[in-house]
Amino acid sequence: MNTTQILIAGFGGQGILFSGKFLAYKGLMEELQVSWLPSYGPEMRGGTANCNVILSETPVGSPIITSPDVLIAMNAPSLQKYVDTVVSGGQIYVDSSLIDVKVERDDVSVFYIPSTQMAKDEGIGTLANMIIVGHLLENHPELSFDGTAEVVEKLVPAKKAALKELNMKALSMGKNYHS
Repeated sequence: MNTTQILIAGFGGQGILFSGKFLAYKGLMEELQVSWLPSYGPEMRGGTANCNVILSETPVGSPIITSPDVLIAMNAPSLQKYVDTVVSGGQIYVDSSLIDVKVERDDVSVFYIPSTQMAKDEGIGTLANMIIVGHLLENHPELSFDGTAEVVEKLVPAKKAALKELNMKALSMGKNYHS
């Protein structure tokens, strides 16, 4: 891996910041250089939220991402805002439960995952973010699903132990999803 820049965007309350924190912590556990830069509107839940995550073998010069290698779009406004910023050859992950438009670019790989609906169907409605992260880890050539259980173990507090199993379930659902 040289450097992978990931932009995760959606509404507050969709787990955007946790997704980024998960990916950043996974990078730390893999002994990569990491930057995690969360950003959210003043409304928090329901407002805009995005997170810049940079994973690199070399020191990260700036936490700001202007041309992501990967975009995870959890709502239509985020897709519309960032779709053209993804580098040619990059990847776009779309929550197709909430976004009904198709990406018109032909120079990127696009993955449509109905993660919100999948999460609702399984009774884990708040974990659509982790379904998409699982799909990303399975489908990005420089990332890996290996070690996810250890990251979940470290990130989910003991007082919320039940969420550890649910996060692993969501990650596995994303890993195993085939469109």
